[in-house]
Order: sequence, then C-alpha cells, then structure tokens
Amino acid sequence: MSKIRIFLIDDHNLFRSGVKALLARQSDFEVVGEAADGLEGLKRAKGLKPDVVLLDLNMPGISGREAVKMLVEELPQTQVLMLTVSEDAEDLIDTLKSGARGYLLKNIDADYLVDSIRRAARGEAVMSPQMTHKLVQGLQANGREVELPRSGEKDKISPRERDILALLARGASNKEMARELQLAESTIKIHVQNILRKLNLSSRVQAAVYAVEHGIVEKH
Repeated sequence: MSKIRIFLIDDHNLFRSGVKALLARQSDFEVVGEAADGLEGLKRAKGLKPDVVLLDLNMPGISGREAVKMLVEELPQTQVLMLTVSEDAEDLIDTLKSGARGYLLKNIDADYLVDSIRRAARGEAVMSPQMTHKLVQGLQANGREVELPRSGEKDKISPRERDILALLARGASNKEMARELQLAESTIKIHVQNILRKLNLSSRVQAAVYAVEHGIVEKH
C-alpha cells in the first residue's frame, strides 16, 4: 500500500520536529519535506507534490491565508490542512473558502491529528471539534449563507442517522462514532454516505453545519 506523503509548513522548528517525530511512527505516513515559511513551502511542495500539506496560519512573509490559496491553485491534487493556534472564525471561514480541506487546532491530541490526516488524504473535510460551532456562528455573524436542503428534507433522516449527524457536528471521527454507537466502522461509513446523499451535501463539514442549523444539536 502506498504511503501518505506529507509536507510541513510552520515557522517553529521545535513544533515541526515534534510533528515529524509523531508522524514517523505511522507506517502509512512519509514526511517528504518541510519549510519555515509560506513562500519556501510553496516552492518545495510544487516539486514534491505531497498528498497532504500541514500549514500554519501565522508566519512571517507569506501567511497561511495567502499560502493556502496558492497551494490549492498550484497543487489541486494536494489536500491542505491548516494546523494553527487561531480559534478565530474569520480565519476558519477564509481558509476553508480558499480551499483548505480542514482546520485543526494545535491543541488536538496526537490520535486526532493522525486520523485527520488519513481522512483528508481520502478527500474528507476535517475540523477540530470545537470549531464546528464557530463556523456556524461566523457564517451567521457575517451574513454568509451555507447552501443546505430545505428543513422538510430532514424527515428523510432515520433516527440512527440523526445520532450520527449529531456526532458529526461534534467533530467525531468514524472510529469514535462506531465506538459510541457500538457499530462497525464500515457501517458508520455507509450511514455517513447515505446522509450526504439524502441531504444532497458534499462533505462532512456541510453535514455538521446542517445538524446545527436544523436543531439536531444545540447551538453554543
């Protein structure tokens, strides 16, 4: 099985070293390169064509906000994951709108980071659990609309799928949902696919927003 090729862009050497050491312990990961700023990262990533880029937000020179736009444009097959300390809704919304596959806070645990990289490599949208509600609140505060199905369509969702939607809105992975609901992970994947199809949504993040907006989980 081919490895997931990862590139790191972060201006803190010690943090990069820690992440590299963590990822090196995963048999299906390969860290192919690193950079301390956005411009250097863009140049090196273009040559290496990694599967996933972990990108810091606040860096000298070209910021993560600028870098994500260039990476997505130059490397459309590469998934960009923001890995930052910023819990600001504007940073979250702007980087997702620019094409980032996900938004992770640096205080997440190691298992969540590893799982998020695997999910992003498969094309899934990922986000730190506490950022889901910030996404919704930020969209509302700025008058930005998320294209969601009419509320009547939630009648198509079964009780079990409502449970899964609620867990999606809290940022749970398939493994975490399987454990909480005592189902096989493969069954969870089928349920998630069915939810996206029934509601005409394209990503787990959209499903999470839908769950909050339609009262499947409470807004905070």
